[in-house]
Amino acid sequence: MLDLIGKRFKLFALSGIVLLVCIVTLLTAGLNMGIDFSSGSELQLRFEQEVTVEEIREELGNLGHTTAIVQVTGDDDFIIRTSTMETAEKESLLDGLAERFGTVEELSFEGVEPVIAQQTTNIAIIAIAIASVGIMLYITWAFRRMPKPFRYGACAIAALVHDVIVVLGIFAIFAIPLNLEVNLMFITGILAVIGYSVNDTVIVFDRIRENRIKNPSANFTTIVNNSLVETLTRSINTGLTTLVVILALLLFVGSTIENFSIVMFIGVVTGVYSSIFTASALLVVWENKEWKRFIPWLRKSRV
Repeated sequence: MLDLIGKRFKLFALSGIVLLVCIVTLLTAGLNMGIDFSSGSELQLRFEQEVTVEEIREELGNLGHTTAIVQVTGDDDFIIRTSTMETAEKESLLDGLAERFGTVEELSFEGVEPVIAQQTTNIAIIAIAIASVGIMLYITWAFRRMPKPFRYGACAIAALVHDVIVVLGIFAIFAIPLNLEVNLMFITGILAVIGYSVNDTVIVFDRIRENRIKNPSANFTTIVNNSLVETLTRSINTGLTTLVVILALLLFVGSTIENFSIVMFIGVVTGVYSSIFTASALLVVWENKEWKRFIPWLRKSRV
């Protein structure tokens, strides 16, 4: 039988390296905030003649919008994001583009004031915090007949935090080359990742509970490892089938839910990993009181 739990500290080291890279990226590059969270204006335009993103950026710079973000959609329309514009500023921008490129059709215009953007940010943070606390309380209650049920909730939340940081970090890495922005679809994706991550973790935890009830005198490390092996195929198959659907959305639905699809794709991969190699492994570390093994100099002090 595979000894997955026996490799837990090597896998913790791998997770630590990935987390470190993601945290450094977030601290240095940060996330590219969309107008939902940073305020600004968004124009969706269609040009009569063929134009490129580079040509539009150049003309926007000539018109004084040097920080504008230009993105082409799946229908060859263009989305232009700028700082907050009044109606007169928008009309001036459209006139300037029309003078350079010919007829320009305005498909939509949306503006978000700074106060609204701050409220949206606060609501998103509160939603994620409430979801996390609710999940921990529910798992603790669901495993209340197990010894020390709080550990199950705490380890599930630790795996969840791991997944969210990895998703944020990888998203930040690809944000600049792919023009990715944090918007409401991004937050929807994060909440979906939280749900997926916890669902996969609970499946593994439930098998641990079943095996412990069947054989209460068995070694806990062995029980956890056997449970992981028994659910490994199910976790991988579920993850792969979910990735196929997400990939289809990413390729064929277009930019409307692009951020959601990308976040979900990253989240499903890391969710499968964390449910197997993070949440369950942390349970074993907690049960065996192996926390000092995370810190080499503390481990040496015991010798």
